Amino acid sequence: MIKSIKIRLIPNKEQEILMLKSVGVARFTYNWGLNRWNELKELNESPSKFKIKKEFNNTIKKKEEYKWLYEVSSQITAQAFDDLNDAFNNFFNKKAKYPKFKSKRKSRNSFYVRYDAIKFKDGTVNLEKIGKVKYTTNYDIPNLLSYKNPRCSFDGKYWYLSLGFEHDENQVMLNKDLSVGIDLGVKDLAVVNHLDKPIKNINKTVKVKKLKKKLKRLQRQVSRKYEANKSGNNFIKTNNIIKLEKEIKLLHRKLSNIRNNHIHQATNMIIKLYPYRVVMEDLAVSNMMKNKHLSKAIQEQCFYEFIKIMNYKCKFNGIEFIQVPRNYPSSKTCCQCSNIKENLKLKDRVYKCDKCGFEIDRDKNASINLGNYNMSLGYGLV
Repeated sequence: MIKSIKIRLIPNKEQEILMLKSVGVARFTYNWGLNRWNELKELNESPSKFKIKKEFNNTIKKKEEYKWLYEVSSQITAQAFDDLNDAFNNFFNKKAKYPKFKSKRKSRNSFYVRYDAIKFKDGTVNLEKIGKVKYTTNYDIPNLLSYKNPRCSFDGKYWYLSLGFEHDENQVMLNKDLSVGIDLGVKDLAVVNHLDKPIKNINKTVKVKKLKKKLKRLQRQVSRKYEANKSGNNFIKTNNIIKLEKEIKLLHRKLSNIRNNHIHQATNMIIKLYPYRVVMEDLAVSNMMKNKHLSKAIQEQCFYEFIKIMNYKCKFNGIEFIQVPRNYPSSKTCCQCSNIKENLKLKDRVYKCDKCGFEIDRDKNASINLGNYNMSLGYGLV
């Protein structure tokens, strides 16, 4: 399997300028390609990656006003068209929505790095057109001839280089009698059938609440400053606004890192039980977000990220990962007698079986049913 690692780069001022230019070129090329794709569709022509890429190289790159495209690696523009093609393939295969233009303010600042030019030596990594950049990491980086999909990114504070390489599965002894069921929720991040306590919701901790309160205060300050400096229908961005927006961006970064760290710790704790399989629900997160009362809480829980991390950690350790169908009644089924309670409501936090009288926490009941899920029988206990 392919393992990915992320290392922190420490560029000097000249290298950072080149990196920012690379980010701009990648975004410009992608947006130009998307715009051209839409134009060809309106003209009832069949757009393709090769047609648009050829037109870009033969016309745009040869114009004098676009000579700044040659200041960075040519692989960046080539990969931008590959990324656009992948975005449309995901759209046609109903895996994603229609591709959108990349905004300078909102889009992720990243660019592709030529894989065969990467060389690690004496605490530096060689990047094409950028040079030897200092880095720091705790990983043992394998010295290979090439790496999988290397990308350089900026999170508002630090630069990172992420790259992948072929890696064997982690050889561990699994407990063939242990099947773990995980029920995700809003009150607690997850309830696991073989853990006594649920995995807590990190957004309810004092630290995160203070950060969110500070973020809210800063956002109000920026809003008031925009209104105070409004000129007609235009908003004037002052130096104070730029300063506050940078502080807001760093706060978002901090909150995101706290949530990601909590998810990694939670999934690692489950993996260290060494079960032979992990069973979860196939959640329709986009549909759940339509609930205006719970949408923010669901978004902060990062369900999609939890499932994605759980999936790849299971594959890395040779653990079977199963997602049950969305119509599987894990919460409505009694874990003792398999009776299905059809009138169970969302406000009912304690499950009481109408048939055997068994009482249990609703989420714990769901996690037990998921752990006992039998694929061959469909709905039913093992």
